[in-house]
Amino acid sequence: MSTSASHPDLQAIARQVMIERGFDPDFPPPVLAQAAELQKEANGNADWKGLRDLRDLLWSSIDNDTSKDLDQIEVSEQLSNGDVRVLIGIADVDAKVQQGSPIDQHARSETTTVYTGIRNFSMIPEVLSTGITSLNEDQDRSAVVIEFVVSASGELRSEDVYCALVRNKAQLTYSGVGSWLSGNVAAPDKVARSAELQAQLKIQDTIAQALRALRFQNGALNIDTVEVRPIFLSDKSIDVVKQERNRASELIEDFMIAANGVVARKLLNVSSIRRVVKTPERWDRIVALAAENGGSLPAEPDSKALNEFLMQRKNGDPGRFADLSLAVIKLMGPGQYVLERPGDPEQGHFGLAVQDYTHSTAPNRRFADMVTHRILKALIGQRQGNGVGRIFSPPYSDAELESIATNCTTKEDAARKVEREMNKRIAAVAMSTHVGQTFDAVVTGASPKGTFVRILKPLVEGMLVQGAKGLDVGDTLTVKLLRTNVQNGFIDFARE
Repeated sequence: MSTSASHPDLQAIARQVMIERGFDPDFPPPVLAQAAELQKEANGNADWKGLRDLRDLLWSSIDNDTSKDLDQIEVSEQLSNGDVRVLIGIADVDAKVQQGSPIDQHARSETTTVYTGIRNFSMIPEVLSTGITSLNEDQDRSAVVIEFVVSASGELRSEDVYCALVRNKAQLTYSGVGSWLSGNVAAPDKVARSAELQAQLKIQDTIAQALRALRFQNGALNIDTVEVRPIFLSDKSIDVVKQERNRASELIEDFMIAANGVVARKLLNVSSIRRVVKTPERWDRIVALAAENGGSLPAEPDSKALNEFLMQRKNGDPGRFADLSLAVIKLMGPGQYVLERPGDPEQGHFGLAVQDYTHSTAPNRRFADMVTHRILKALIGQRQGNGVGRIFSPPYSDAELESIATNCTTKEDAARKVEREMNKRIAAVAMSTHVGQTFDAVVTGASPKGTFVRILKPLVEGMLVQGAKGLDVGDTLTVKLLRTNVQNGFIDFARE
């Protein structure tokens, strides 16, 4: 997407920011050559020998309206005892991208797809990520299937992982399905045409809500994160709006959390990459923030107590809950990828209140997930052979896994910075006509580098260049927009 003559070329800026943050935004010739060869092979007969054939099941996907890199599909079955069997099919990118190949090496370096709002910089060529490895509607695909049985109370009864042949019968969207599940609007056309699909989605919604409720009971944090997207008119960013969460996005989130837990437990006895969120170092500030909002937390980190406080605030002041959530997220710190070997102390995921967690559900856009699939498939291969003459041969050494985990964490942090910098530039365009106006705001960052605030409407973040003394994350205030600079992504506020 180009920009108008009055503003810089945001696509060119996005590419330059990618380079500055250590990414290679252009696929090298060997990567493009391999992608072209894979595209030719995709037009021939696929080799699916030995895969379970699950194409007859009523698989469907739910994702963002604009998503083209479909990583997961779902189907469920109500059992006679009241339990529900859930099957989640994950794109088997490894089936097309051989370990050590040019595409794999590039993905290992980049580690993630970066979404800038102007352009997506894909980890692997889009001929794969949105084509032959994407679980597109009405296309036969190989998948890693994560299967589990859930009770009506949200408890997992059994778990299994295997490879299968699948076919997405309905590509759906969060916006189309979410409001329908909440009873606010009529079903979208694809859903309305199929009573079986309607029943299927309602079963999934019911069991997802049970999974979520049990997680919260166990201390998982009920946090309302805020994501924004730009609105363009004639190639010019004119506004930045909140992307609303709904029942459909929660359904997928609940299923992915459960699936990642299943995979992590399958890998307990082998070295693997785990996704962890460590105990917050700034717990004292979280305690103080709770006190400022009428709550009380223990002196030592306690996710269950924190969640109880968050639930109280969500019920008591839902309009400000997103701001409180953002402050808690900032104080908890980002997640990390780490090597975990059999017998190592479990670091766990503080925000989810779980000890067993990895990333395995988005291999089209996260390299850590592709690595996890390779380890998982090597382990499945051993089990499928019933152990007779088969010895588990890990696809990566511990040293390789540790190096990959470190790079994935580093690049994820870099990707967040790229996306934040581009969001600021897009927002600077949208805010350029609001200089001199005042806004309600919340402090989102306070460090020697500066104090940052996010205004509530529109949802835009900038630096507080005047009046920052004494403020900390979570404080609320009124600010005045002083100036914007699109080229540098500067949005400067003063405390009123």
